[in-house]
Amino acid sequence: MKRGDLVRHLRASGCVILREGGAHTVWVGPDGTRESAVPRHSEIKNVVVRKICRDFGIAMPQRG
Repeated sequence: MKRGDLVRHLRASGCVILREGGAHTVWVGPDGTRESAVPRHSEIKNVVVRKICRDFGIAMPQRG
């Protein structure tokens, strides 16, 4: 999945950026208590996308 698509999905789900790191961006989930790191690669593997969505308790993005 393209990183931009994942970022759009996270924002639409109510997640916000907490801080920027070297190779990752740390996001906070819609409930404000859960954090997850999103890698800064142009392509993010589906396994990683699934883990990030599960961390936040949100649905997986729908394919194009």
